[in-house]
Amino acid sequence: MALFLLYESASGYALFEAHGLDEIGQNTEAVRSSVSDLNRFGKVVKLRSFNPFTSALDALKQCNAVSEGILTDELRTVLETNLPKVKEGKKAKFSLGVSDPKIGSQISEVTKIPCQSNDFVNELLRGVRLHFNKFVGDLKPGDLEKAQLGLGHSYSRAKVKFNVNRVDNMVIQAIFLLDTLDKDINSFSMRVREWYSWHFPELVKIVNDNYLYAKVAKYIEDKAKLSEDNIPALTDIVGDEDKAKEIVEAAKASMGQDLSPVDLINVHQFAQRVMDLSEYRRKLYDYLVSKMNDIAPNLASLIGEVVGARLISHAGSLTNLAKCPSSTLQILGAEKALFRALKTRGNTPKYGLIFHSSFIGRASARNKGRMARYLANKCSIASRIDCFSERGTTAFGEKLREQVEERLDFYDKGVAPRKNIDVMKSALESVVKKDTETDTQEVPVEASGKKDKKKKKQKAATVDEADEMAVVDKAPETTNGDAVEDHKSEKKKKKEKRKLEQEMELDQAVGDGAAGDQDGTAKKKKKKTKDKRDDDDGEVPEAATETKKKKKKSKSKDAE
Repeated sequence: MALFLLYESASGYALFEAHGLDEIGQNTEAVRSSVSDLNRFGKVVKLRSFNPFTSALDALKQCNAVSEGILTDELRTVLETNLPKVKEGKKAKFSLGVSDPKIGSQISEVTKIPCQSNDFVNELLRGVRLHFNKFVGDLKPGDLEKAQLGLGHSYSRAKVKFNVNRVDNMVIQAIFLLDTLDKDINSFSMRVREWYSWHFPELVKIVNDNYLYAKVAKYIEDKAKLSEDNIPALTDIVGDEDKAKEIVEAAKASMGQDLSPVDLINVHQFAQRVMDLSEYRRKLYDYLVSKMNDIAPNLASLIGEVVGARLISHAGSLTNLAKCPSSTLQILGAEKALFRALKTRGNTPKYGLIFHSSFIGRASARNKGRMARYLANKCSIASRIDCFSERGTTAFGEKLREQVEERLDFYDKGVAPRKNIDVMKSALESVVKKDTETDTQEVPVEASGKKDKKKKKQKAATVDEADEMAVVDKAPETTNGDAVEDHKSEKKKKKEKRKLEQEMELDQAVGDGAAGDQDGTAKKKKKKTKDKRDDDDGEVPEAATETKKKKKKSKSKDAE
């Protein structure tokens, strides 16, 4: 069986034919050793045809199509013109070697050309790539390198430009930074507590919050200078007057040692640094919330911004999360426990990162696994809606959250939840309503200038109409009866004109009949036209009917 090789280079499509290859001799190691020698490899593989690309844009288009496994019209024409035709109902006596099995399956489906992609074909294509300059004689020494460099830059630039995951990279970085900031702030605040406790140990039991402790330590500095005059300022910081009085009383009878001014300055600076970090952490959290509402609004409204961002960062991107089934999403983040359970044949974990959701915490111990499975199902639906929908709405996420709440009530109280079809229909209806409302709001804003012009025209028209009406109203006051008589006379004149026109048409028809037939046909036409007029008026004369009856009787007698 003959073997052809398709090589997609940066400058064009090339077809090679491999001679003297049997199935028995298809040893990859032997081919690998003979690839480097051009004399041996050139005897086996020979160039069949080379079709260069027309431009750099054409090369980029073909490269994108091949990487996605799409058969273009150019590649199809190259294959159909240079390869032997396959007859219908018969097996092909050749095969086409391809590097990518995706494009191979597409070629075999469309053109019915049998394709193969294995280690042997890859080694042959490696040799073709190595000696491609010598196979194609028209190429200059630096042309292929330039084409490869330019196509590589344009291909990578296009991939970065049209990358679907480029937006959620910000969410991934933000959630990583948020986790590291939480660890750093906790460790730094513990260091502030230990450092300042040498001077004022009783403050730890009074103020529990790390941020408030750093703020109070920065304000107090030296406990010996603390007095009752500082109670209003302490109440502003702590938010409780009783706590402020307790701090002042504890400072008076404190067991801590005195610190030098230099040590107090260092403690003051370090407390300020902890406060700055905690404030930056709050700003970063607000940024993460806003980004999650833009990227994955349904997932954020269902499970929360932080848990949703952790799921996206662990999966790698929103599209990867959307591709995951609900069973994978359920244990996402518990991979070590899963593989340990599989290795030791123990119980597999029921939940991973979604354990941090409030729904699983609210469920009873018996229903935690069920709740995790149901929540993972809804999260996978929400992530797919966010990933593949064109417009970002929170309607689906809110409805899915309602479903999870109903399922919690079902597990606890036995209340039957709604069906998924009904919930999704209501969500779609709410989305359609929002779209129609936005469309109706946008149209008046665009046409505001046109409306102003129309209003001006309407005002001018109303003014003209008012003037005309004033003139008309004045006329009847003087001669009201004359106007009515004129109106009636006009109607009579119109009727007389119509009658005259009808009579003129009838006279013309009669004159034409008399000129054509002199044997009495004109009289018949006159009678017909008169009968038509009588029919139109709705009154048939009795004389005409009697004459018709007499004629019929005379005809019957003649026949006898």
